[in-house]
Amino acid sequence: MLPPVLASLLHLLLLWRLSGAQYSSDQCSWKGSGLTHEGHTRDVEQVYLRCSQGSLEWLYPTGAIIVNLRSNTVSSASRQLTVCIKPFSDSSGTNIYLDRNGTLRLLLQDQDQAQAKVHCFNIQEGALFIEAIPHTDISRRITSFQYELISNRQGAGVLPMRASCEPCSDAEILLAVCTNDFVARGRVRAVDQDEDQSQLTVEISRLHRQKTQVFVSGGVRVRSWVGHIKMPSQCGAKSGDGDFLFTGTVRFGEAWMGCAPRYKDFLRIYHEAEQRYTNPCHVDTD
Repeated sequence: MLPPVLASLLHLLLLWRLSGAQYSSDQCSWKGSGLTHEGHTRDVEQVYLRCSQGSLEWLYPTGAIIVNLRSNTVSSASRQLTVCIKPFSDSSGTNIYLDRNGTLRLLLQDQDQAQAKVHCFNIQEGALFIEAIPHTDISRRITSFQYELISNRQGAGVLPMRASCEPCSDAEILLAVCTNDFVARGRVRAVDQDEDQSQLTVEISRLHRQKTQVFVSGGVRVRSWVGHIKMPSQCGAKSGDGDFLFTGTVRFGEAWMGCAPRYKDFLRIYHEAEQRYTNPCHVDTD
């Protein structure tokens, strides 16, 4: 049996080799280890990511890293971006701040990361400053999250949660139909609620568009689709009769509600705009 001191050294050597073998970085994702500067716990490493989406995984965090998220294109639109991050449920070992010119604002505490909830901020609010929390056993801690950069010009429902539950304006509805990730006619079959969000189970009778497979076919002989859409719990979603036009965005594989007018109201808005030649795009309503 190995002496305790020798066993600890071998364990650290194994972690060091794993961290070196697993270190990787590209323009979209970064994976590294705090063991690369263990003993220099005040070190701050700069990380640069230039993609619309990706991930970060920091093994055995020590010290701190600054994550600079940027668009992969240089234009005035790159300043009009919202950044959303979603920690993995096993993420731990750090506090995450927004760093703007040396001023820190807490975004996500260590104990809150396990909730795996989406947190968003404007890209102009600063970089991510991720600071390790000192622990005697860092081998059990990994900080990891996904991120997405979202254009603020994509129309209604761009954020995972709308800032309010007020109905969309006519112009917002028309823009959402043309720009959102999914557009579908359907009904709400059930609503499951927790403290922060509601999950709607919906049955779709007409699928106008979906960029990813949010809604799945109800069967070979049935021309309908089923799926789930999330929205803030304070909006008071209810199941019941009546057709809606569901629009929204997909963030981290989850559908979030944008505008959802009654279908008859959408038809009225659409046909009125059609008569004025102000529709931003064509929608087949036959």
